[in-house]
Amino acid sequence: MKSKIAIAFNNCKKEKRPALITYTVAGDNTKENSLKILNKISNHADILELGFPHNTPIADGGQIQGSSHRALKNGIKLKDVFQIVKKFKKKNPNKPIILMGYFNLIYQSGENNFLRNCKTSGVDGLIIVDLPYPENKSFAKKCKKKSINFIQLLSPTTSKDRMKKIINNSHDMIYYISMLSTTGGKLKVSSKKILQNYYAIKRIDSKKNLVIGFGITDKTISSLKSADGLVVGSLLCKTITNSLKMRQNPVTKLDKVVYNLKRKIV
Repeated sequence: MKSKIAIAFNNCKKEKRPALITYTVAGDNTKENSLKILNKISNHADILELGFPHNTPIADGGQIQGSSHRALKNGIKLKDVFQIVKKFKKKNPNKPIILMGYFNLIYQSGENNFLRNCKTSGVDGLIIVDLPYPENKSFAKKCKKKSINFIQLLSPTTSKDRMKKIINNSHDMIYYISMLSTTGGKLKVSSKKILQNYYAIKRIDSKKNLVIGFGITDKTISSLKSADGLVVGSLLCKTITNSLKMRQNPVTKLDKVVYNLKRKIV
């Protein structure tokens, strides 16, 4: 049986476009608004990434750190993240949702307990930023047993030999980090160069769904639309920050931003 993530990619390929993958932080700016945002942007996004907030997010730039800070300040806990997912899935059972975060929270919760909560709430996939291959092999196997995608990460510095091993151990989606930077940084390399690296990876296994993340904005997204999927996160966190400063509704503002992103890749 195909996973919801695999089905989402298949549907996008039939429409000859990349999957639009959005990233927001659970609980930003409130638990209620976080759920409203997911429900709203799911009308345009194909796959939703939801970050579990962390007080030391090493891979995240200023915009996502700001989102995490707001969520933590409002008292978000891991159990609340699962509640948000559960409520979202009740309304949108076929929309894939991926949790993204750091291993420390999983370690504190206990791997088996964490995966049990993922399964009962409806999580489709996991991206654990600080759990690289091969250290993640045991946990990735546990995920697979629960029919949860463990999403492996590749970067411009990953050697070809290591890349082959990671791809062989991947599930239905692989995440290519476009540049060596924290999230939200301006693209330091051209779209042409990113796609050159991207297609070198695709030649190893063309059947694997490979998405590009880091530095993708409304200005750069259309130049990368030949990829299987594109992840936009910092732009969305920035939109929430700006709407709160202007005392505007972040749910409405994000809906417009994600709608416009979708228009640029169809």
